[in-house]
Amino acid sequence: MDKSMFGDLDSLPEEEKERMSFMIEQLQIRDSLRMYNSLVEKCFTECVDTFHRKVLTKREDTCVRRCAEKFLRFSMSVGTRFAELNQGQETSTED
Repeated sequence: MDKSMFGDLDSLPEEEKERMSFMIEQLQIRDSLRMYNSLVEKCFTECVDTFHRKVLTKREDTCVRRCAEKFLRFSMSVGTRFAELNQGQETSTED
């Protein structure tokens, strides 16, 4: 995170730091839930096409597993790339 954009967080009173940490934590939880809900909706829509049984068919189960794995690999790849870009940006602002 660019300190110049948000000011020096270390200079905030302890109570404000805790409040900011709590807000960041809540945003991370919200984003995780959004990602999870998106995953469930996408894979369910993509893979489940009948409601004749209480459980998924073998084909549906395999499809859901592959869909979830692909979604999670993609999310991890994006997160890694974002971290690399952020790291490069921090390095260039220190020069």
